[in-house]
Amino acid sequence: MRKLIVAAVALGALAVPVALAQSAFPEKIALPNGFAPEGIEIALGNTFYTGSVQSGAIYVGNLRTGTGRILVQGATPGMRGATGIEYDRGRLWVAGAGFGTARVYNARTGGLLREYQLATAPTFINDVVVTTKAAFFTDSQRAVLYRIALSKTGAPGALTTIQLSGEYQHVAGQFNLNGIVATASGKTLIAVQSVAKKLFLINPSTGATKAIDIGSYDLANGDGLLLTGKRLYVVQNRSNKIAVFELTSDLTKGAFVRAITDADFDVPTTIDRAGERLYVVNARFGTATPADPSYHVVKAG
Repeated sequence: MRKLIVAAVALGALAVPVALAQSAFPEKIALPNGFAPEGIEIALGNTFYTGSVQSGAIYVGNLRTGTGRILVQGATPGMRGATGIEYDRGRLWVAGAGFGTARVYNARTGGLLREYQLATAPTFINDVVVTTKAAFFTDSQRAVLYRIALSKTGAPGALTTIQLSGEYQHVAGQFNLNGIVATASGKTLIAVQSVAKKLFLINPSTGATKAIDIGSYDLANGDGLLLTGKRLYVVQNRSNKIAVFELTSDLTKGAFVRAITDADFDVPTTIDRAGERLYVVNARFGTATPADPSYHVVKAG
């Protein structure tokens, strides 16, 4: 009899409309006042991570409950920063902004596993993507990628610098390569060049680049990326929207599908997904703090 009751409850749960099920998740999740987030990563179901560009602190929270805590304590402002963040096999890979670093943490305890000095000024280590073989970091101030090799278990190894070539044209002193993602095979990377309003395919072995044709779409303020199959989401931070493109099978062209906007967007920078739900983090660039110190993770759409 008990099994029948459990089955009935389970069937009832399955019958709940998708919209109703999704409504159980908060539309906005408050972060600590003054946190100044930049990157967001969703892993392990409803767990999300975000880093502070001001202090390098890492916050871990729950998308369903909206609760969370500081996982990695921040440093004195001006001593450490965190921008892009990626989860892989129990580790958090964190881009170190203008400090030129990459840091690897234990995702459960927050313990620092390894730190790399990728570059010195001028540099801005912006984003990171992890494949089965390596972690790749963009530098918005240099025409390179940084590659950290991974062991079969995902442990960080040797660092190499890959010079970019091909159609990518670096603009000195401007914000260049920003968000980065990888195809499922890891054989191709896609990155956005903010100043040029362009998307590029990058060969992770050689650094050769090719621009993705997106027609006449104005990709101003391109920032974080999300790739699901052939669908590419590009956050346009100060434009307060997410551009959605459908890529061709060879990835060389992207047809604009739609723009996602939301009244809760306040200069979103990066994006990730949990099931069918999209989330961004509001960086609020240009907002004076602590006069208005609030920051949020936002369920998009």
